[in-house]
Amino acid sequence: MPQLNRQILLVSRPKGPASVDNFRLVETPLAPLADGEVRVRNHYLSLDPYMRGRMNDAKSYAVPQPLNEVMIGGTVGEVVESRNASFAVGDHVVGTLGWQEFGTSDGVGLRKVDAANVPLSAYLGAVGMPGVTAWYGLNRIIAPQAGQTVVVSAASGAVGGVVGQLAKLAGCRAVGIAGGDEKCRYVTDTLGFDACVDYKAGNLWRDLKAATPDGVDGYFENVGGDMLDATLDRMNEFGRIALCGMIAGYDGEPVPLKQPALILRQRLLVQGFIVTEHLDLWPQALAELGGLVAQKKLIYRETIAQGLENAPEAFLGLLKGRNFGKQLVKLI
Repeated sequence: MPQLNRQILLVSRPKGPASVDNFRLVETPLAPLADGEVRVRNHYLSLDPYMRGRMNDAKSYAVPQPLNEVMIGGTVGEVVESRNASFAVGDHVVGTLGWQEFGTSDGVGLRKVDAANVPLSAYLGAVGMPGVTAWYGLNRIIAPQAGQTVVVSAASGAVGGVVGQLAKLAGCRAVGIAGGDEKCRYVTDTLGFDACVDYKAGNLWRDLKAATPDGVDGYFENVGGDMLDATLDRMNEFGRIALCGMIAGYDGEPVPLKQPALILRQRLLVQGFIVTEHLDLWPQALAELGGLVAQKKLIYRETIAQGLENAPEAFLGLLKGRNFGKQLVKLI
């Protein structure tokens, strides 16, 4: 009898906020491998904010997630069967095999990783797409210079936490924005940011002004909304903004800027980017990030849900900021 593969499908489009009803858990028999194929037992599934945008049937930088198909997602796991000469049983690989326990691939898009010096889960976080996102936005758009101030929204998250630490390594003053006292303490006490503003307490505009007495030279944006407005008000002339995410508007609510004239007045560079459009730089970024993690110079934190069946709830929690650090699902 064929082995069963548990999968989570996207079965409907959200109307407003996403819900668990948009997903369905199914069991599907595993078909025999064809020549050139490789089968991977996924150990961890990555949950990321971009997935919310893919759930909509709307024009974007990527095609929408098809209905009644396995939900898109990054994975890391072990090759358990191979008819592809490039991969052997026991190899650890990173890929985009989706919300399922087993992935079958022709090998395109799979990358071998070494689990000896870097924990396997880190290849979905600090030494994976989130880490490269942080590296690219900071180094290629913000272009930090020693002594400058860099502000990071969602600073306790998988991307934001790396941005701030890399900014500190570049000699910058790093200021985070996060939700709650516990997350802000983590950002300053563990990640080493110079300050962190709790957007859930007090007055965001006033508190950010106090944390950035010399203004802001670079801003890494993951959220949008009030955070973008407040930071725009603090930007120095010729500041740079790396626009990575706008999670404040992922449920379809408009998030207009309150003072767009500041972009002109301060002669700001505002650059949106999609990290998968810069694959030529991934080897350099991954080598640097992997070295920092191996040397324990780059710290990260993970929130891990247990079992594929809990992926939808964990994903919805991520969109509401309930996770701490990188959100993963452990599948084995």
